[in-house]
Amino acid sequence: MAKVPQRALMSVPPDEGQLLSLLLKAINAKKTIELGVFTGYSLLSTALALPSGGKITAIDVERTYYEIGLPFIQKAGVEDKIEFIEAEALPVLEKLIEEVQEDDLYDFAFVDADKMNYQNYHERLIKLVKINGLILYDNTLWFGTVTDPHNPSYPSWIKDSLDSLIKLNKQLAVDPRIELSQFCVGDGVTICRRVA
Repeated sequence: MAKVPQRALMSVPPDEGQLLSLLLKAINAKKTIELGVFTGYSLLSTALALPSGGKITAIDVERTYYEIGLPFIQKAGVEDKIEFIEAEALPVLEKLIEEVQEDDLYDFAFVDADKMNYQNYHERLIKLVKINGLILYDNTLWFGTVTDPHNPSYPSWIKDSLDSLIKLNKQLAVDPRIELSQFCVGDGVTICRRVA
């Protein structure tokens, strides 16, 4: 595997941003949640796709990276659609579950942070995203390593999340509350439609 700076790999590629935008428009999403913002490219793609009055709850443990992309969000005129929360995602999700009303559920969720907690996020997002809403998980192919998990040549940053992503993929494949499709865009995106 070629050596690539890990931070450079954290950005959503443009074709994935286009996919997010298309899906958001197709389901007429108005309220979304994003776990893992980094410099905000996927967040910008989402904000541009939402109609006037649309809202994004954006959660990330590090505001510094978000602020790198913030001038572009401001220039696009969509900052008012974003509520940025600097925090660990699980406690925020728990609080949202306690507070959310049935008619105030999210239309769309995008998860791209803390791969080791993807399974935990899934259980909470199922309670926060409405029936027929979409939950997307980024990096579910993990550079193809999910097909060869015991290869000793992988760098430690790949190995650290590999088992968690394999478990997530297995969990999603048999979850009766969703139907899914896995796209080979970027590093793999799994699209889940909540059906129950």
